[in-house]
Amino acid sequence: MARIPKPGRRRREARSLFRELDELTTANRTAADPQKERRLLRVRHRAFEHLKPANGAHEVAPAEGVEHRLEQGLPVADAAELSAGQVRAAILDHGSLHVRGLIDTELVERLKAGIDHTFDASVAYGESQENGGEDAWSGQPEAAWYQPFRPLPGYSLGGGRNWNRNNTAIWAADSPRLMFELIESFDRLGLSDLVGTYLGERPAISMNKTVLRRVPPRGGGADWHQDGAFLGDDIRSLNVWLSLSDCGVTAPGMDIVARRLDEIVPTGTDGANFDWSVAPDVAERAAGAAGIVRPHFQPGDALLFDHLNLHRTAAEETMTDPRYAVETWFFAPSSYPDGQVPIVL
Repeated sequence: MARIPKPGRRRREARSLFRELDELTTANRTAADPQKERRLLRVRHRAFEHLKPANGAHEVAPAEGVEHRLEQGLPVADAAELSAGQVRAAILDHGSLHVRGLIDTELVERLKAGIDHTFDASVAYGESQENGGEDAWSGQPEAAWYQPFRPLPGYSLGGGRNWNRNNTAIWAADSPRLMFELIESFDRLGLSDLVGTYLGERPAISMNKTVLRRVPPRGGGADWHQDGAFLGDDIRSLNVWLSLSDCGVTAPGMDIVARRLDEIVPTGTDGANFDWSVAPDVAERAAGAAGIVRPHFQPGDALLFDHLNLHRTAAEETMTDPRYAVETWFFAPSSYPDGQVPIVL
């Protein structure tokens, strides 16, 4: 039988973990170090079980009297005017919020370069496993950019890593260097605080749902889905989908049902490829008069939405540029979805 730590010991463990998190973060800001970055991810993962439960926590109330500025069928806001209440109002009224210029050009280019480093390092990692194995790889400079994250016992990653690779994506947590940069950026932008206010408690992201994307231009359909179909609809979430490319015209973008849905629509019906995905005709009916929109996202723009939003990747044969993007799902720890691997901000 597993021994349950006494409350006093748990408090000491929690203080130690969060103190180490702060110390490692400060040290790595001064001099980036792959070992510190890998250790930070493990500490953020372990710290989840020590988050204090938020009794009666709930999402922030929507801001009153908000007059949404609609462009291409969706509410739009500039990053400088963003508030948790405004985000909540937009999602309740229209299902999502398009944020203009959430990050600047310098950060866009840094994140794109980091994604390229990560994809290149992942290829080198695969080759290293055939030649020298894990120990030899951990000492290589490229290991800062790619090192498969191993969660604690009790958490399963299944086949997600290979599924991502087949869909031109990599878990951000598999790139210790870029994950550090992302979380630092969230803090500098005030995004971590905004999401915490929105959810009503200190947020945790999902390793499984925080993804670096480098999608080649290609035609063909994609699967409509609501993430709540496989995460559960009794959770509190906010997704920040960050565009690092000119998406929706020359690079793949997103098709979005431009209204709020309050439930999971039927999945797995005729025309759907998976039991969790939505057939095109069901998506059209769900959109109703609001319609389906394909916004134009400029580099640095973001789309904010929750697990009830119905959307899909939008690609056409005429598109010529790859899509660079980062998708980060934040959850309220008190309603954290089963099957996800938590990382505390």
